Amino acid sequence: MRRQLRNIAIGVAAAAAAALAIPAGSAAADPPPGRNCNPNIESEWYDIISAQTMPTVTHFRGITIAPGTTGSRTETLTQVDTVTTSVNQSTEFSAVIGTSLFANVSVKVGFSVQRTKSTTDTVQTAITWNFNQPGQYGLYKGTRRVMGEWSRYICGRTGNSTGVWVNITPGGRGSFVTFADIEEGTASCAQTEPQGTLREAARRRIGC
Repeated sequence: MRRQLRNIAIGVAAAAAAALAIPAGSAAADPPPGRNCNPNIESEWYDIISAQTMPTVTHFRGITIAPGTTGSRTETLTQVDTVTTSVNQSTEFSAVIGTSLFANVSVKVGFSVQRTKSTTDTVQTAITWNFNQPGQYGLYKGTRRVMGEWSRYICGRTGNSTGVWVNITPGGRGSFVTFADIEEGTASCAQTEPQGTLREAARRRIGC
């Protein structure tokens, strides 16, 4: 999504008709495709500068299934980590910015993420699983944490139907944290898991 274009730093009138002065060098991220815009049809642009994903176990319980004790079991998991949506390190952000920003994050990473104020603290802590073989297991719930940087541009009006994109993000760029849907499952000492997966992260917690 990020385009390799020159930064712009120019004084223009803001879309709200107020004068907006942008000091030279203040735009730290790349603008939308093209320097020019039409404020009548395109008012803002969110540039997702970077987005990294990390499998994160939020709730976990290690158990040992002894021979003769297989079958269905319900266990209460312990919270071991938390992921909370934030924009510029604040959990208080407007619904408009959150929806627009995280919609673009979803496109960047290729899967849906939380777009409103959300936290994994509210996840149910119980899980029921059927065990067919004895061994050491880890019951888990978790998600994919998504972290990165972003910039917001507005189309600053220079004429009736002309304008230029202006980076209005304080400092040129901001930060965000969000997460994907909650997943649950089991990991076992008897089976290795692909590196970088949530199941592999849960298996490391068993202490095999």
